[in-house]
Amino acid sequence: MSAYVLDKLENQISQLVSHCQKLEQENQALRQQLSSMREERSQLLQMNTHTGQKVDAMISRLKNLEQQA
Repeated sequence: MSAYVLDKLENQISQLVSHCQKLEQENQALRQQLSSMREERSQLLQMNTHTGQKVDAMISRLKNLEQQA
């Protein structure tokens, strides 16, 4: 192989390695983002359940007050 072909191949390999490193970094960032979003979703579901229970309790109290009146 000529020096030109080897240099070209080396350049392409270098670009490929750089691209792989960039993709690995992006993948790691996306994994962290996914983890954060899962945690947030879990918290929101808990809040939603808690809020629903509070609303149900308020409705029950209002019905009791209405029956007493």
